[in-house]
Amino acid sequence: MSKILGRWASKRGWACVAAAALILAVSCGAWAGQKKKQPKEPEPTNPAQPKTLLSTADQIDHNIGDMLAGFQLGDVELMHKYYAENVTFVRGTYDPPLTGWQNYVAAYNQQRAGFQGIQMIRRNTFIFTHGDTAWACYQWEFASEFNGRPYNAYGQTTLVFNKVGENWLIVHNHTSEVAQPATHVQPLTDQPSAPAPTPAPDRSRP
Repeated sequence: MSKILGRWASKRGWACVAAAALILAVSCGAWAGQKKKQPKEPEPTNPAQPKTLLSTADQIDHNIGDMLAGFQLGDVELMHKYYAENVTFVRGTYDPPLTGWQNYVAAYNQQRAGFQGIQMIRRNTFIFTHGDTAWACYQWEFASEFNGRPYNAYGQTTLVFNKVGENWLIVHNHTSEVAQPATHVQPLTDQPSAPAPTPAPDRSRP
């Protein structure tokens, strides 16, 4: 898996978050013609041997990837797993921040309806920790169709996390759309640039 997906509002529609390309891979099961082997006896484990745990940065990076997967798929419950109930969202328009998960979900469900085939690439993720607080910054590239017309956006996101028990939850999301980057950034497709899509309504992204 690579990282894909994101969110938020902007002057021309969603100011979509997020970072990293999430590429869904499918693996095959058995090899054709291979003889079935007897399963080996499991090797004894040492109870005293500690389990291998992800570092804090790796755990947060994994959480962002899962959250953005939920955003792309429209899976609100998967996204909710990584957000605090009192999370705040700074939007890309001159509107007050959204406060609280339920307020965000209402906006997300309404605003996502016009988009089909959402794809988001996350790049250049930087994660910093300080005690029970952490923050992550990344760039994102968003591609979709809005009301049947191609829609692309580029931007940056900053997420702030608090550690609650063993979990890192997003308590603040600040996403901004930016002008199209320089030509050295590889586009999602090799298709020629399409006419500008009909401006989307104010959108909030994760």
